[in-house]
Amino acid sequence: MTPTITFRAPGLVPYTGGCVTEPAFFALDYLVHYRSDMQVGEQRLHEVNVLETLRAVLADPAAHGLSRTDAEAARERFLEQAGQALVAQGGQVAWLEKEFER
Repeated sequence: MTPTITFRAPGLVPYTGGCVTEPAFFALDYLVHYRSDMQVGEQRLHEVNVLETLRAVLADPAAHGLSRTDAEAARERFLEQAGQALVAQGGQVAWLEKEFER
């Protein structure tokens, strides 16, 4: 079954190194601001902030024509995909989880 919310997976964080920002915190910031084309139910969105969009859908799934289960599944997919990129840079998935609570 095709997910009712789709987005491009973040992949590798483009950290080029440096002394100002630690890789884990750079990765968190990158993922919090990560943009992608999304499909939310029947609506196509171009280059939107994925985390912000998912928070909006989670706040009121019915307003987007979706179920709570659909919204939670998309949240979990984002946490799994973005979490892998964050952990690879020394971060923790729990940091991303907290971002959904804002």
